[in-house]
Amino acid sequence: MRPISYYSTNRYLKDGDLKPFRENVSFKEALIMGQAPDAGLFMPAQLPSIPMEEIAGFKDKPYWEVALAVGRRFWEDAIPVDDLENMFRDAYNFEIPIENAYGRKYVMRLDQGPTASFKDFAARMMSRLMSYLRGADDHLTVLVATSGDTGSAIGNAFKGVEGIDVHILYPALEVSPRQKKQLDTIGDNVRAFMVDGKFDDCQKMVKQAFLDPELARLNLTSANSINIGRILPQSIYYFWGYAQIASEGEEVVICVPSGNFGNAFGCELAWRMGLPLHRLLMPTNENNEFPRFLDSGSYQKVDPSRRCLSNAMNVGHPSNLARFFDIYGGNIDKEGDVHGFPDLDRMRERIFSVSVSDEETRETIRSAYREYGLLLEPHGAVGWNGLEKYLETEGDFPLCLSIETAHPAKFPDEIEELLGIHPPIPESLRGLEEKTGEPIPIPNNYQVFKDLLLSFA
Repeated sequence: MRPISYYSTNRYLKDGDLKPFRENVSFKEALIMGQAPDAGLFMPAQLPSIPMEEIAGFKDKPYWEVALAVGRRFWEDAIPVDDLENMFRDAYNFEIPIENAYGRKYVMRLDQGPTASFKDFAARMMSRLMSYLRGADDHLTVLVATSGDTGSAIGNAFKGVEGIDVHILYPALEVSPRQKKQLDTIGDNVRAFMVDGKFDDCQKMVKQAFLDPELARLNLTSANSINIGRILPQSIYYFWGYAQIASEGEEVVICVPSGNFGNAFGCELAWRMGLPLHRLLMPTNENNEFPRFLDSGSYQKVDPSRRCLSNAMNVGHPSNLARFFDIYGGNIDKEGDVHGFPDLDRMRERIFSVSVSDEETRETIRSAYREYGLLLEPHGAVGWNGLEKYLETEGDFPLCLSIETAHPAKFPDEIEELLGIHPPIPESLRGLEEKTGEPIPIPNNYQVFKDLLLSFA
């Protein structure tokens, strides 16, 4: 297979202040750039095909081995396979439990990594890829906007990586106390900025920095899911999870609780590479711009975003919606303006999305534990509720997999209030309360953030 190239989602944009970027670039270029010069997101120009017999053969394989089988199709033109194998072995040294709720309805827990979040999967591989592919004399500055788990996963993965500094922006009032503690205490080459604003404000500042010519000398790149290096690793666990529960060729419904849509887009890519996906479910919290769009055909972002229990999903305009629009034939820019509508009929055929309220989230945590012994945190509960609504609406489907994205121990107060139990603390979170560190508090002001970035250079 020839090397895969990457294009910008804004390559055909005809109006706006930015000149469309119509070049195709290598994975290394897309990874290091983070975002295209026209503020578009990079997309693979072609996708590898993974035969069904190979997918079936992933059953009972260690995760790193499946990751190598899928990942080498994207990266072996740039990195020798032996080096890739070492990266995958090193990155994925933790378990991925799959719990059976009832019948053939399962929950895949992606919460066993070093920061107890599904984002460990992409962050750990991304740090290794970026460290390997950056020029020996190139110093990179990674910018990250986080609504909960992304920042700690990226910070942990990049901590101590030579030649790379990481700056994390998070909304002051919209992360849990345990998430905040994780972010504030990483230290070393990682700085945490506590923003007096919302996640969308943090994300907007990051995107603005990429377009600022005065910051070009900092060699900025992103570790948010606007970076294709975050998305590709997130396509892999769908192949692994499917192989553990399915008969060869059997179709599956997969439910991905969705905020910035990177995790769900990984599933979309897996389907297009050969995963027998019957339907992709993308439930959101009360930031309901996407289910509203599928229902009405009219897109309107939620601005400001709504503060919900599932805080990592408090996104009023998902960045990765640009990738969904593109792959279904449309275009939407970073501000949420639609320049070309996707094939809505096809999108509705493939994707199901509903909004889940905070009260429904709480009741789902209670009922899932009471009825099936599933211990879910708010994000996983949005997923499980979305699956239940799909089955009620569309009728039963034999094989279903719902994704749990964070460990319940990250939300101990909520779990104790709802269930009367203390969620067990995983090894990755033990000793966290004894760690020390303080964030850098900043207003919701781009110039203040920019001046700080330049002062640290």
